[in-house]
Amino acid sequence: MPQPPPERRRPLDADPAVIGGRVRSLREERGISLSTLARMAGVGKATLSGLENGTRNPTLETLYAVTAQLGVPLTAVLAEPAAGPAVRGAAVHATLLEVFTDTDATYELYRMRVVPGPGQLSPAHQPGVTEHVTVFAGVLRAGPVDAPLTAAAGGHLRWTSDVPHSYAAVGDEEVSASLLLRYPRT
Repeated sequence: MPQPPPERRRPLDADPAVIGGRVRSLREERGISLSTLARMAGVGKATLSGLENGTRNPTLETLYAVTAQLGVPLTAVLAEPAAGPAVRGAAVHATLLEVFTDTDATYELYRMRVVPGPGQLSPAHQPGVTEHVTVFAGVLRAGPVDAPLTAAAGGHLRWTSDVPHSYAAVGDEEVSASLLLRYPRT
């Protein structure tokens, strides 16, 4: 039976109160006002306020926009990796498997599915962030919006994701892949 088309913006499968508290703490540590962060991230002030208060379940796109402006990886606001938080966007469904940290960078490893249909636009991450995708099934078109890359099963894609980028399954088959994000330490 075919699956219904994904919602354009699906919420995260994580505790909104935990996420909101972490976003607020990071914002306050940096001395950034709610209004300023909302403007920098391109989200509404009411949206950001609801996120911080735990009354809104944020989308993946919103959290990436906010964490990029805070200069932290997505996992800085999610539950601990052992909890295996799942995140969903318009087309991407990902489960955090592990976070690795060394002296130069933090790495997030995800199991990722990209459903057929409309793709997903992701906002720019902070400068220097790279994404590495290995495709296990299906055909994936992903990368910078102005220069997307394509890989089939067994293929690998890599791009600098400090620009808007997208993900889309090519054809009717769901894509199964791994995603490794590298966040350089500043």
